[in-house]
Amino acid sequence: MAPKLRRALEVFTNGRLPQQNGAASFRRLLGNSFTYPALRSTLARNIQIFVYYNVAIKPLRWLGSSLEDMRAFPEDARREAGYELFQVQNGLEPSDWKPMKSVAAGVQEIRIHTGTDHRVFYITKFTEAVYVIHAFEKRTRQTPQADIDLAKKRLSDLKQVRQKRGKKK
Repeated sequence: MAPKLRRALEVFTNGRLPQQNGAASFRRLLGNSFTYPALRSTLARNIQIFVYYNVAIKPLRWLGSSLEDMRAFPEDARREAGYELFQVQNGLEPSDWKPMKSVAAGVQEIRIHTGTDHRVFYITKFTEAVYVIHAFEKRTRQTPQADIDLAKKRLSDLKQVRQKRGKKK
């Protein structure tokens, strides 16, 4: 390997050059990303280049009594829900979620498993904010129809308000 390339790789990896099977261990060291095609030496063939950019944090908007409902959660469930919503605000996915097509397209459910199960419905498809539609404690295996109907009503109210303001659906 060329000395300049070796020195660049040492700087890039903080002096930890992989010792075994060059390209494979670099891939393991650097993770998954796109391959930089300009580097074509034996060891540097599969070096991964990372591109980081700041994503604007979307504000949270609480519909109906969802904020008060979430404040009624136990402390550990509240903390976990707050962390998961922060992930969503940053454009990431929560660790345990599922789409709630029974409410509407684009609505997702954060599932919080502590002593009891808690759920938070939210929607991110609007550009201005993440809307928290509903938060509740789940006591049965199936989501109660009353909670689904309440979420549907709050979402339809949100869409009506946005339409009056002249924003897209």
